[in-house]
Amino acid sequence: MLGLDRKDFILLLVVFALVVLAPFLLNPFPTNSAMAQFNAGYPDLMQRFVIFGIFAIGFNLLFGLTGYLSFGHAAFLGVGSYSAVWMFKLLSMSVVPAIIASVIASGIFALLIGYISLRRTGIYFSILTLAFAQMSFNLAYSVLTPITNGETGLQITLADPRILGVTATESGSIPVTNLLGAEMRSTYIMDVGTWAFQFNVGYYVCAAIMLLAFYVSVRIFRSPFGLMLRAIKANKTRLNYTGLNIRPYTLAVFVISGMYAGLAGGLMASMDPLAGAERMQWTASGEVVLMTILGGAGTLIGPVLGAGVIKYFENIFSKINSSVLESWFAFMPENMQHAAVYVSEHFVGPGWHLTLGLLFMLVVTFLPGGLVEGGQRLSRLFRRKPQKDAARDSTQSNPAE
Repeated sequence: MLGLDRKDFILLLVVFALVVLAPFLLNPFPTNSAMAQFNAGYPDLMQRFVIFGIFAIGFNLLFGLTGYLSFGHAAFLGVGSYSAVWMFKLLSMSVVPAIIASVIASGIFALLIGYISLRRTGIYFSILTLAFAQMSFNLAYSVLTPITNGETGLQITLADPRILGVTATESGSIPVTNLLGAEMRSTYIMDVGTWAFQFNVGYYVCAAIMLLAFYVSVRIFRSPFGLMLRAIKANKTRLNYTGLNIRPYTLAVFVISGMYAGLAGGLMASMDPLAGAERMQWTASGEVVLMTILGGAGTLIGPVLGAGVIKYFENIFSKINSSVLESWFAFMPENMQHAAVYVSEHFVGPGWHLTLGLLFMLVVTFLPGGLVEGGQRLSRLFRRKPQKDAARDSTQSNPAE
């Protein structure tokens, strides 16, 4: 079972089924229905689901497994994006060298930052990582403009050399990113009645890489190295008293986590060859923290679920405007309709953060283990009911007992 026990192998199969069937699962409503607003099965959003899933999986290794809260992981996301775009500019439009370069560059950058930041723990570690991320953002935004192109962002042009690829297509336009000749933006649309399901090459490339990243994280969780990381999270002081030096372990997991973030940044650039300094802002670092906590820090599938929920809110709820709300409440009397629209528009559109904040508050208050804990509670509830029914039937069939 790929070196996994039965439970982990089943979990890997579940994740595999979810990413493969995503075009169907995320398009439950017909395209011409009023509920089509909530469909999320289009390529750009599906790519974001899996890319930020990779980002959150890597962050979970550092935060959920080891107990080190970093507020600067967006720096590695940005380094990965810049590295990938430079590969597209200098080498070729193939995503393979771009992804490799993004992982290596972010790993080296994480090694430098981790070597300094891990001299402190707790809130001091978090502040150090935040400071490094903000310095990286300011460097990319204004100082290193020959490398990052400043506030405009780094992007590919017809003047780029691309020594191993074409600088322009036959029509004279900029070539697109590809994998073994298959264009990342290539999409096949399958019409089934009033439903339209989209199958995008770029999405399945990202999904395959996410499955591999998820598998590696499972192996890390179950390895002796992962056991040591759990011990560090449980009581690092006691480990220090035993004479064990924990810094090589924490530095290793910090670098691995940074490489995951760089991989996510490289994939973002592979889907859309553009890198900007905004990917290094502290808000991007805070977003991955929310993803991990919302899904379930320290769990295997939790960060993936959290990434999906937050990106769904960001891309679906933010698009619901007052005109859409008016069509939903059109069956009401005019005064009631205006009142319902007035109240609802504070929770969607520009106010989608309020809905997400309320959801996050409820999860942290009632489900400290995140969405995974909620699923586990429901599972136990449904398992308990059949057991109670079986016990009641047994008592009725044996009244002497």
